[in-house]
Amino acid sequence: MTKTFAIIGDPIDHSLSPSIHNAAFKELGMDCTYIAYRVLRGELKEGVESLRRINISGFNVTIPHKIEMMKYLDDSSEECRTIGATNTVVNDGGRLTGYNTDMDGFLEPIRRRGMPVSGSSVLLLGAGGAARAIVAGFAKDGASRITIANRTAQRGRELAEFAAGLGIESGSITLDEAGRVAGDHKFIVNATSVGLRNEPSPISTEKINSECIVYDIIYMPMNTDLITQSKKRSATVIYGYEMLLGQAVIAFEIWHKVKAPYEAMKRVLLGGF
Repeated sequence: MTKTFAIIGDPIDHSLSPSIHNAAFKELGMDCTYIAYRVLRGELKEGVESLRRINISGFNVTIPHKIEMMKYLDDSSEECRTIGATNTVVNDGGRLTGYNTDMDGFLEPIRRRGMPVSGSSVLLLGAGGAARAIVAGFAKDGASRITIANRTAQRGRELAEFAAGLGIESGSITLDEAGRVAGDHKFIVNATSVGLRNEPSPISTEKINSECIVYDIIYMPMNTDLITQSKKRSATVIYGYEMLLGQAVIAFEIWHKVKAPYEAMKRVLLGGF
């Protein structure tokens, strides 16, 4: 019997996840299918009930449901509880267990390149849902300091407090200040949505240099203004699609308990741009 997997969110039609997972099923000859399922904001409870009714085997959760989904889980991983959000759910006979692959999905391309995080300083732009997972990831891998730059000062301070609670030295600044100190950090990460619509970089890139690693988690467009300007300044860049792929690989392995076909998933993902 074909096993069905899904991604839920709103909006959802832009999602590349069905292509990535269906390519993996094809590569490994698995009798599974993966669909995008729009669940409107405010209708998550009903959406989850309908997924249970069709006996969904597992599903991914994206904006705006990652935090609220925690309420409908029977169990959750340690990462889920630390971050306070889930993006991957296993359905075992009606019992829903949540995982969060944002953290390790974010770290995956850094680890793949063999870049040491331990003892490094991080400048993180943004304080939304993904930013919490990124902070938790840097704390897990031993970064020494993280500075949060956010449009709303209050949210920046709250995320800095969350980082301090995980044992990492932290502080918060404005986005204007971030541009002035960018060159003092090993990792510069954009977790804002600035760049999705080809806007200019959220911070000035003048201070970025060849010692910096610039990681933009926006995956479409692949070359955001921040990435383009950072390349001109000889920084090392990590693309948003690499985090998307890292998350997909981990979710696949949680659901199927087999090694994900990374190259096949990467091919179809890059073909989607």
